[in-house]
Amino acid sequence: MDLGLLAVAISGVSVSAPLIASTAAPALAIAFWRNAMAMGVMSPFALLRGRAELRRMTRREVGLSALSGVVLALHFGLWLPSLSMTSVASSTALVTTTPIWTTLFLRMRGQRQPWLVWAGTALAFVGVLLVSGVDLTTSGRALAGDALALGGGIAAAGYVLLGSRVRRTVSTLSYTYVCYGTTAVVLLAACLADGASVGAGYSGQTWVKLAALTVAAQLLGHSLLNRVVRGLGPSVTSTAILLETPGAALIAAVWLGQHPPVAVYPALLVILAGLVLVVLGGRGPVAEPSQLTPV
Repeated sequence: MDLGLLAVAISGVSVSAPLIASTAAPALAIAFWRNAMAMGVMSPFALLRGRAELRRMTRREVGLSALSGVVLALHFGLWLPSLSMTSVASSTALVTTTPIWTTLFLRMRGQRQPWLVWAGTALAFVGVLLVSGVDLTTSGRALAGDALALGGGIAAAGYVLLGSRVRRTVSTLSYTYVCYGTTAVVLLAACLADGASVGAGYSGQTWVKLAALTVAAQLLGHSLLNRVVRGLGPSVTSTAILLETPGAALIAAVWLGQHPPVAVYPALLVILAGLVLVVLGGRGPVAEPSQLTPV
């Protein structure tokens, strides 16, 4: 049962990048609606079932949850524009380097990691350099997209670390409600400051895609990952999440007709191999499956 649910979850997060790339709306607006719609679905549960816990949250817990939401908004603000600048395959591979940055941040805080983690980190960095080198020969715009996706992965690591601290004392529902609410507010402010339309002129097809993105990636994908991690464990779940990269690349190839240069594919395999080593070597502190890949 858990393996079947895991397959559905991976399929849900894999469709995220191709859906975003094909949606005719500003990147910041897509990110806003994804979080705002998720908030709308979560509100009845949070305000009825979780109201007591929300009231009991300390200022520190609320503050860290809100800060996590700001960092998550930064993640979306960097990653989503990259999907229109470089290929879905490259962007997804680079943004899912989150475990590497999480490892480095933990090391800066004095936490030592096994040699397997550092070997995986080095291998994944080689893959990143290979992808960037290939995209540089394609265009400067593609390379800039790679940089934004990589920045999105770094921001996601901050989101993971902040969330892991709050989740020690706060339930997933209460934490994500405050976090996603903050993310939606920050992204709405960014849309208004940038002059990006948050609904005017959107076609019916665009609204359908925004709803599908919210259901597939935000609600089905991440909710099911939270569900199966208890039975399958963090190592299996975190490693399976890495299948999002080839899944998104395949969907983009079939649905959007995106075929990156052939040299990109070996580089993606190198990144994936490095990430597998990082996840398997780090296990506990590195793997936070409920927040590992916020795409």
